[in-house]
Amino acid sequence: MNLIQKAIGYLARSIGLTDPRLVQAAGGRTTTTGELVSTSSVLGLASAWACVNLLAGTLASLPLMVYRTKGGARTVATDHPLYRILHDSPNADQTAVDFWEFICASIELNGNAYAEIIRGSNGRVVALSVPIAPELMTVRRLRDGSLEYEWSDNGVRSIVGQDNMLHIRGFGGNPLGGLSTLSFGRQTFGLAQAIERASGDTFRNGVRPSGLLKTADSLTLDQRKQAEELLQEKFAGAINAGRPMLLDRGMDWVQLSISPEDAQMLQSRAFSVEEVCRFFGVPPFMVGHTEKTTSWGTGLEQQTLGFQKFTLRRRLKRIEQALAKQLLSPADRQAGLVIEFNLEGLLRGDSGARASFYQQMLSNGVMTINEVRALENLPPVEGGDVPRMQMQNVPITQAGAHAGILPPTGAIAPSEPPK
Repeated sequence: MNLIQKAIGYLARSIGLTDPRLVQAAGGRTTTTGELVSTSSVLGLASAWACVNLLAGTLASLPLMVYRTKGGARTVATDHPLYRILHDSPNADQTAVDFWEFICASIELNGNAYAEIIRGSNGRVVALSVPIAPELMTVRRLRDGSLEYEWSDNGVRSIVGQDNMLHIRGFGGNPLGGLSTLSFGRQTFGLAQAIERASGDTFRNGVRPSGLLKTADSLTLDQRKQAEELLQEKFAGAINAGRPMLLDRGMDWVQLSISPEDAQMLQSRAFSVEEVCRFFGVPPFMVGHTEKTTSWGTGLEQQTLGFQKFTLRRRLKRIEQALAKQLLSPADRQAGLVIEFNLEGLLRGDSGARASFYQQMLSNGVMTINEVRALENLPPVEGGDVPRMQMQNVPITQAGAHAGILPPTGAIAPSEPPK
């Protein structure tokens, strides 16, 4: 056995899969509570899973469009290769939703998302690779100022330059990478994990009877066994809930209430949910935590609007600007190509908001009838391509002029000769 084999054997014997040194080498971090925080452990928290799932799923479900602006008019550039890549399928293995969900989840957890840019012989983008796990990536700046990306996957080491790597950064603004939520929130996540672990240990090892049956006299072993069997058969379980209990021989049933320690544990769990939501910028009610907040009516509507404005908007702009900078060529920019998310998808579930939006767009001449019908997957109608606007706010001197009832503005109707 050579020296390398001996070293590998020693490491295999001395370091277990849960050893802190191995977890830290794989991207995990130790907290003051003693909990090891990693991607898998954080996603094991119900609140963190719900936040990441909500953000990544919502952003990935929005259609990503490529528009061409020319002469003040903007049309969807379905003939451009990037439209198919960004809107339909970035690669042969993933749909657009699959791809962007992984990208957005990586940004939320690690502050960075990576995908290799596949270019054709003419330098045009023809595909985006399956996203690369941020834990595998190393980014460094070369002497010429450019960035170099190195990662290993299944034992294969790859190195590419910045022109061939799509790098979307999260909060932080550092060219080498965004700030990792797992890293900066490790104390909060570690505390939440510790509370969950303590709760599980309490119910696994602790005794939590619902009540006590007191007797005036001592019971024999047979009497005690008979009483336990009677309670288990007649009064235990949800099917026997509310069943009246007949007591004799000085027996008394004492209901046990929750202890102060258990009540504090429940409060700590609720607080940890709010702390996790605060890190991701998600209103707690959107992950099912409705304590001390409204879950219906105007309050819910305002919180939802705030979520769209203050949480989603900056994430959308960050992705849009990264795509425009790294995927559009100078010729594309000169031709007026832009990449934007279509926010109509956020209105799809609210028919009232959708109808109000369409009404305002139609009445002000911003959209045509056929444009609205296209958004609702309806066929066009004849005469529906002409913008229209309401005329009820015209000056009183022009009321009826469009119908030929009154003369145009500035014209004086000839007075009839006296009869």
